[in-house]
Amino acid sequence: MADVLRAESLSKRFGTHTALNSLNLSVASGEIVCMLGANGAGKTTTINLFLGFLEPSDGKALIDGTHVQSDTTAARKLLGYVPEQVALYPSLTGLENLEYFMRLSGAANINETHLRSLLDKVGLDQAAATRPVQDYSKGMRQKVGLAIALGKNATALLLDEPLSGLDPKAANEFCSLLRVLANEGKAVLMATHDLFRAREISDKIVIMKSGRMVAALDSAALDNATLEKIYLQHMHDPDTLLEAAS
Repeated sequence: MADVLRAESLSKRFGTHTALNSLNLSVASGEIVCMLGANGAGKTTTINLFLGFLEPSDGKALIDGTHVQSDTTAARKLLGYVPEQVALYPSLTGLENLEYFMRLSGAANINETHLRSLLDKVGLDQAAATRPVQDYSKGMRQKVGLAIALGKNATALLLDEPLSGLDPKAANEFCSLLRVLANEGKAVLMATHDLFRAREISDKIVIMKSGRMVAALDSAALDNATLEKIYLQHMHDPDTLLEAAS
């Protein structure tokens, strides 16, 4: 499988603080990679560098071979982004929000049949599609966010804590949908605090600490207890180094 997302010695410093230190990471087509780590570990910084929201201090971020800093516009066309809180217009319906953001992205096919098919694909009830978003649960808003990403035909999906605040049923539905999208060829990079959902859904887990990747793990080789033990060991060890278990 070809790499869609690639970080090469990617670093970001803010003054004397190093938020990300020489990250080397790849996500292939059809692969889900989950980043675990405490707040401030470098997860969101990594995602923001791929999105072009930040300029790297060293190294580079590549999207399907496109250098993000050299051609940010072209790179962003390949990306779908779902943050912890999807920003939608509360007075508009889910359908109207989807149409609006697809028009902004320059998508060609914005007829209602296609829009509804996208919302159906992400599991949003068709009756809810015509209700104002202000009446939606967080899980429903996340589904609209995914529909927007699919509407622009994104090659890769970047998700920053999308499971935060979701009830177990909504989290399960969201993760199941991500696996379907990966099976269709999307490359998925997700930052999360949910160790066990990460193990269930991902192909690979990376553990981040103080801006460094301290572990790269094959999800299929882990059970919940082992993952928790490895994670806690790294969180408590002040001098952890990269552990490759894949």
